[in-house]
Amino acid sequence: MTDRADTQPMIYRHRLATRLWHWVNVVVLFVLLMSGLMIFNAHPRLYWGSYGANFDQAWLEIGATPDAGVLKIGSLTVPTTGVLGRWTDPDGNVQTRAFPHWATIPSSYDLAGARRWHLAFAWIFAWGLLAFMVASLVNRHIARDLKLGRRELSPRRLWHDAKDHARLRFPTGQEARRYNPIQVISYVGVIFVALPLLIATGLTMSPGLNAAAPWLLDLLGGRQSARSLHFIAAVAVVLFTIVHILLVLLSGPLNQLRGMVTGWWRLPAERQP
Repeated sequence: MTDRADTQPMIYRHRLATRLWHWVNVVVLFVLLMSGLMIFNAHPRLYWGSYGANFDQAWLEIGATPDAGVLKIGSLTVPTTGVLGRWTDPDGNVQTRAFPHWATIPSSYDLAGARRWHLAFAWIFAWGLLAFMVASLVNRHIARDLKLGRRELSPRRLWHDAKDHARLRFPTGQEARRYNPIQVISYVGVIFVALPLLIATGLTMSPGLNAAAPWLLDLLGGRQSARSLHFIAAVAVVLFTIVHILLVLLSGPLNQLRGMVTGWWRLPAERQP
């Protein structure tokens, strides 16, 4: 007996530029995140403004007391012993760095090495994003898949889609041919806001660019504000990635993986009433 799902049509969902950019970013963002956490370990505090030092008021800090690891966000203090601030390395030694060895590149403390890793992959990331945007304009991916009309942006439609996402009711049949409004808003927010913000704030922290265009730091509110915005954008991308992976696993991982490898994706069968 033929499985009903196997009779559903295949559609060409992801163009080559999208697939290449997706898989390159799997590696690039992984290295950028882990090397960035090692850089953060050198001074695990974030400030607003142009200046920040150990005795200034930080809005976020990952540190350690004599017997515990702590995460401080404003006036909120969260114990994080064993994960952040205070943890045990593979040799059984207690370390008091913000992020543990398994979350950083390099795994042992090496600020210079982390900066080299971060800068090398940042260029791949920046040029890759630019190439993807140009290709998406040429092949009409943006106009075709990432455009929303007034009807899709109505509060009623957005609330309906948000409830479906919360209940894990994924689009089926012909409705699944297009990204739904929640997906489009998420993708546009990441591709055109969070990722460019990561690049812009990273560039403004470069001494060479500071000398050539000092007004960029003023635009972002100072070096420490740029660093804070860089961290916030990175956290947003990580959260998006986690949710993205979970939804892929819950909505049919083999079909989703095939779509991102070959471009061809099978439409889910219509949901039975």
